[in-house]
Amino acid sequence: MSKDSKYIPALRFNILTPLFDPLLRWGMHEFTFKRRLIDEAHILRGYRVLDLGAGTGTLTVLLKQAHPNAEIIGIDGDPAVLSIARAKAAQQNVKITFDEGMAYQLPYENQSFDRVVSSLVFHHLTTEDKQRTLNEVYRILKPSGELLIVDFGEPQNLYARIIATLFGRLERTDDLTRGCLPKMFRRAGFQNVEIVTRFSTMVGTLALYRGRKP
Repeated sequence: MSKDSKYIPALRFNILTPLFDPLLRWGMHEFTFKRRLIDEAHILRGYRVLDLGAGTGTLTVLLKQAHPNAEIIGIDGDPAVLSIARAKAAQQNVKITFDEGMAYQLPYENQSFDRVVSSLVFHHLTTEDKQRTLNEVYRILKPSGELLIVDFGEPQNLYARIIATLFGRLERTDDLTRGCLPKMFRRAGFQNVEIVTRFSTMVGTLALYRGRKP
């Protein structure tokens, strides 16, 4: 772990964890960008898919509901949100494996996943750990496997620029709002790196990033 790798919970403080789902649902149009992420992943029957930084499991459950014949696994470093995720999966009657672990030290074998997806995780990571995480994802993806990420992107208007400045003081968003993430994808070895689309939200511009392992 890098010297600045102190773990940051979903809303920075553990006491705010119960507010995470309502904030995403009402403030960030959660289902809009998560359903687009799922559509863009092009998951096929029998695929093994990892939700990196699964949090409370909303995306993980949506993935399984959309693709019941794929193996869906979620991983997160926060046991509190994993408890919520497991309860959510049980309530929806879907079979999902949730593992506890850090994004930059994944407990999986080389070339063991067809897709890795991630939603609003990378802005919690230091620059060093963002790159380590991308390297780890590249390691566990099969050839032709893809990584898809939704997280902050370069601001597209004045409001988004103001919000990006404020969030930059609280989170590790600078790499994202300065447009560095695609370069970091390529540094890890990914090809066909692109920003598929962007989303305007009350907390600023989100971007959907994609990269493919050759």
